[in-house]
Amino acid sequence: MRIAIASGKGGTGKTTLAVNLALYAAEFEPVLLMDLDVEEPNGSIFVEGEVQSETAIYRNVPQWDQGACTLCGKCTSWCAYNALLKLGDTILVMPNLCHSCFACSELCPVQALPMIQESMGKLLHLQRGKLNFVETKLDIGLEQASPLIAESLRFADKHFQNTGMQILDSPPGTACAMISAVKTADFVVLISEPTPFGLHDLKLAVETIRQLNIPFGVVVNRDGIGNDDIYEYLQQEDIVLLARIPHQRRIAELYSQGRLLYKEVEEIRTALQNILGYAKELR
Repeated sequence: MRIAIASGKGGTGKTTLAVNLALYAAEFEPVLLMDLDVEEPNGSIFVEGEVQSETAIYRNVPQWDQGACTLCGKCTSWCAYNALLKLGDTILVMPNLCHSCFACSELCPVQALPMIQESMGKLLHLQRGKLNFVETKLDIGLEQASPLIAESLRFADKHFQNTGMQILDSPPGTACAMISAVKTADFVVLISEPTPFGLHDLKLAVETIRQLNIPFGVVVNRDGIGNDDIYEYLQQEDIVLLARIPHQRRIAELYSQGRLLYKEVEEIRTALQNILGYAKELR
């Protein structure tokens, strides 16, 4: 069972929910938790496990061989991502636009665009009891999160294919990175907050998940700070409300100290039980 925790905006509590859900579930069975918010991962702050490995991850990008190139310009028309540009007698390669599809390199008639490895990020594997935690961090200055997320999921498929419960902490928003993280999930938990801004971005996230045709439910965090518009929307759209997490100062204090919420806040523990119970019914 692969559960993705996602939202339409940042700051709604995805990592808090993902970490507490994973560690609570790990009290009963082996669990894999993956922090796929590769531009700003922070799950390791709360997990505090024993380091098992730290691996550099690379991607392949074309390198222009000026001596071999005949300047036919075909490569620029083949690239679906506009990562190649012909400027006079130069082929300009823009790595930040490259998706490592190998089309230019494989199709070049004179092999003038050999692929080379370029650092993309680092993957950290921690273990804490029955929990395996994988956190991947994008190198500073790189703009593409999706290829690194794909590599992270391949790592999970290779090393944790027998782990029955997998929880993915997804990037915020509804762009490519979020879709790359959730598209392999069996169930998506969308977490939002009862504010106009929260409802607006929740609607975007709901439409995205519906396009992916993945079962989902909603958790409302900071219940009590806004109005009831979000609950009316969930009822109108026939969307499952998995849990309501109250707005409490104590929760914020525990979070700021890096402590696990479900061990000290009964409402959090009940919410996690509801989420896991509903998700397991889909197995």
